[in-house]
Amino acid sequence: MAGTLAQRFTRFATGFTLMAVAFVAETARAQTRPPSSDGGLTVEKIFTRPGLTQPLLRSVQWSPDGKLLSFVQPATGAAQRIEVRAIDLVHPEAEPRLLVDSEKLQEMLPPSRKKASQATGLGRIAPQQYQWMPDGKALLFPTDDNLYVFDLAKQTGKRLLEDAAGEASAVSNSRISPDGRWVSFVRNHDVWVVELSTGKPAQLTFRGSEEVLHGELDWVYPEELDIREAYWWSPDSKRIAFLELDERPVTRYPLVDLLSYNGATEWEHYPKAGAANPVARVGVVEVPSKETIRGMRWIDTGEDKEVYLARVNWLDVKSLLIQRMPRSQRRLDLLLADTVEGTSRIMLTEEDPHWINLSDDLYVFPGGKRILWSSEIPPIGSGAFPNPGGYRHLYLYDTAGRLLKQLTHGEWEVAGVDGVDAEHGFVYFTATEVSVRERHLYRVSMDSGEMTRLTFDAGTHRVTLSPGARFYMETYSNAHTPPVQYLQRTDAMHNVMEARRLAGGATPALEAMHLGPVEWHAVPAQDGTLLQARFIKPPGFDPEKKYPAILSLYGGPHAQLVVDAWSGGGFLFDELLAQHGYLILTLDNRGSSGRGHAFETPIDRHFGELELADQLAGVAWLKKQSFVDPARIGVHGWSYGGYMTLTAMFHAPDVFKAGFAGAPVTDWRDYDTIYTERYMGTPQENPQGYKNSSPVNFAEKLQGKLLIVAGTGDDNVHFANTAQLSEALINAQKYAEVQIYPGRGHGISDPPAQLHVFRRVLQFFLDNL
Repeated sequence: MAGTLAQRFTRFATGFTLMAVAFVAETARAQTRPPSSDGGLTVEKIFTRPGLTQPLLRSVQWSPDGKLLSFVQPATGAAQRIEVRAIDLVHPEAEPRLLVDSEKLQEMLPPSRKKASQATGLGRIAPQQYQWMPDGKALLFPTDDNLYVFDLAKQTGKRLLEDAAGEASAVSNSRISPDGRWVSFVRNHDVWVVELSTGKPAQLTFRGSEEVLHGELDWVYPEELDIREAYWWSPDSKRIAFLELDERPVTRYPLVDLLSYNGATEWEHYPKAGAANPVARVGVVEVPSKETIRGMRWIDTGEDKEVYLARVNWLDVKSLLIQRMPRSQRRLDLLLADTVEGTSRIMLTEEDPHWINLSDDLYVFPGGKRILWSSEIPPIGSGAFPNPGGYRHLYLYDTAGRLLKQLTHGEWEVAGVDGVDAEHGFVYFTATEVSVRERHLYRVSMDSGEMTRLTFDAGTHRVTLSPGARFYMETYSNAHTPPVQYLQRTDAMHNVMEARRLAGGATPALEAMHLGPVEWHAVPAQDGTLLQARFIKPPGFDPEKKYPAILSLYGGPHAQLVVDAWSGGGFLFDELLAQHGYLILTLDNRGSSGRGHAFETPIDRHFGELELADQLAGVAWLKKQSFVDPARIGVHGWSYGGYMTLTAMFHAPDVFKAGFAGAPVTDWRDYDTIYTERYMGTPQENPQGYKNSSPVNFAEKLQGKLLIVAGTGDDNVHFANTAQLSEALINAQKYAEVQIYPGRGHGISDPPAQLHVFRRVLQFFLDNL
């Protein structure tokens, strides 16, 4: 969920499945303003493909020498086929050149037989459509059950695994060794390699199974630790470190296909709060290895097996850096592991009385003597700048764990490291230095500490830096501008109008709609803390009239909705609601990200309480506006936002007239270990906190109109949450509308169901608010 649900929610907010951003609609019929019939927004226009925004370049990658920016696009005149093209950075203004045409791809690659996955767990990891060979002379194309190499000069392709056939030989997680000699992959839950020159495969790990995973991830690790890989090549291509996840202790949860004749059941290993977790350990194997278990060495990461091994990096050809967290997640140890001896020692330790937020900012400098590290916790007694707000900043350490230099500081956050130019001594990163709502690209000199801002257009800039750090591709958006991709140079400061535009932007249909302005506000909480808010008014707004208002919320920890960035279908649905006469307020309560760790931690050990108090401060602000009808306030959200909707409807029944809850958690004992325990502890440690935070225990307080939506195939927030709340409502003799989506997952993103959801929600509020 948030934490990582926060990050997943951001994906919902920027795509057509954003269900958690804005849902509630329509004023009382006497004041309803129908959407215009001359090009105004409709549910169909928002959520029917191809949609209202221009497509972006897909599968964008830099060639190893940084001279080509490659991407996948639909083939000209063949919409169902794809081709690979590239922009030549020597002549960046020239038309992209063709690397692999669609006919050759179709001839080489068989059609995919994979079933579409949910956007949770492993579904969070988008598979790469192709990979560059290290010498830049060929591309690797992985498929469901094989690997194909395409020679760019000869324009020919070949299959690597001649013995792969059928479902039993499915391959995944392919990687190319740094020297380009091998391609590694996972087959039948074990790590394999195939030598490119001979095509001969070799199995490196053994005894993998559906319950003991070698080099592949389970459901909860990618979902809540945001880990993307489960094995890693050494820099000299002689070893592979891999993660083993033993799921045998984990409870299996049934996901029943209610549409099948016999009720087919898929079993999911799902560790619920307070229950057993997968047991993790890191192994190292030589490449190639003899076909024996003795070729494997396990790393001793300590006696405590109730730990998360959340990140793994190679420091040099024989040493690993492993990030270890106890189950409480209040401590983070950076272990330095000797892969020859199998031993490890603590290099760095961070502790927090609440929880530790992970990042992907670790960078190992050539030679393995220094690392780049980001943290919300300044090293004690090291001369680092004070950081009471817990803002994430950048530090240089040696491998003895000594702080060499603090690179950034201030009351703003480093949102992520985008790349390092070790040759010239620069670190490139994205940060909130301009505004908590914006993200800009910076670079800092590791020698002088001088920081330079490289992007200037107000909004959000996300970048992909080239090898050598001469160029970057940025994806720029703001609240009213859909994402646009540009090609930029790092040796000068630009605005987007001076850069080469590559793809994206609004369609003519969207541009013709003249969306209403977005207002930014700072709303005071009960204790005076200023909360960031986004406010949308109806077209033709008249301050002399009274309007109903809707809280469009999420509210979960480590998430941020009030950003100057394109929020996709959710934002357009907000605008549609405004066209129906609604005021839309979105507010980031305490617990949300972007403002430092200290802004997040007040929610520790009690979900819903402070979040609701802050959202009610937003309602109080609304009621002070002369144009707001205080008797008609609505609320809605998805996932944690659905949970918050239930919390609002049950704990502030005199405030909210109608609410919509999508895929809500109703009892926190039903959610997973890593996310829930990070913020709540275990149910055994914090039974009263779990009881007070779970809406299922307060169903009798419902007064207003409530609509609940859930998919029966949701592998994240199980349908049992909705079923258990329905039972509580029955026992309390309270009534809610429940819309079930058979077989759908957490996002309900297939076109028929998505249209149905939004039409259903719109009609619900038309009828009840």
